[in-house]
Amino acid sequence: MLENCKSAKERWGGVSDIIDRWLQERQDMLVTYCALSGAQDETNDDNQRGVKLRHFCQIMVDYISAGHFEIYDQLVKEGREFEDEDALKQAGSLFNIIDDTTEIILDLNDKYQETDDLSSLEPDLSRLGEALETRFEAEDRMIAVLHVAHKDLVT
Repeated sequence: MLENCKSAKERWGGVSDIIDRWLQERQDMLVTYCALSGAQDETNDDNQRGVKLRHFCQIMVDYISAGHFEIYDQLVKEGREFEDEDALKQAGSLFNIIDDTTEIILDLNDKYQETDDLSSLEPDLSRLGEALETRFEAEDRMIAVLHVAHKDLVT
């Protein structure tokens, strides 16, 4: 889709739209996470909480998939097009951080797709929250160095 754009503004402006939609998905995921967390969840019924958890896991997996299979690729393409070697090097380090959090996210998803036992959900959600915070910081930094840094060059 973006490869067919004629100007840098068309191409990289389109990336801005994709990033904006993705960040909205992040916001939606966080709202669902907060609703599921112990402080916000007033559901005493494990079945109902399990349904909420599986819904959250689907949103979370969709979010990380969009990052890995769409957003990060577009960001790296932009960095390459602008020949920004420093940003690409930083992105490599940021990918390592993101990959570490991906394992934590997928482990939680796999665990709760295969069980109805929610006895360890609170500590798992706490660990997940820390991983998401780390991930979001790395993603935001990646957007800053590979996309926002070039916005003045897009004409």
